Amino acid sequence: MVELSIGAIWVELWVSFASLLRSYTAAHGLNGSRQATVELGEDRIIVRHGEHWLDLERNGPSVIWKRENGSSGTMELTEDGRLRALLPMSQDRDMGHPVEDDMDVVAEQWARELMQ
Repeated sequence: MVELSIGAIWVELWVSFASLLRSYTAAHGLNGSRQATVELGEDRIIVRHGEHWLDLERNGPSVIWKRENGSSGTMELTEDGRLRALLPMSQDRDMGHPVEDDMDVVAEQWARELMQ
């Protein structure tokens, strides 16, 4: 069994997340033959479709995201392959605990929004 360092785990999860974004944007673009571009770097993912874009910048497990409409936020990768949104308590749906979702759920939501 090969053990990965914690830094290598973040990189592997990052690449997996980019792959999910690529797959879901492709799936959402099938009906209208629309395509998004997904650029992957070691610390940055940029997804573009027409006027819509998503910019993700990673530092270790921390990810800052920005959208074309000015919205932004911070989330973090977890060791079990999930994304934890770091929200102010007033916006948190779980009484002060960060909101956590599977990477595929987050990727599909963003892909749907981007491909509208």
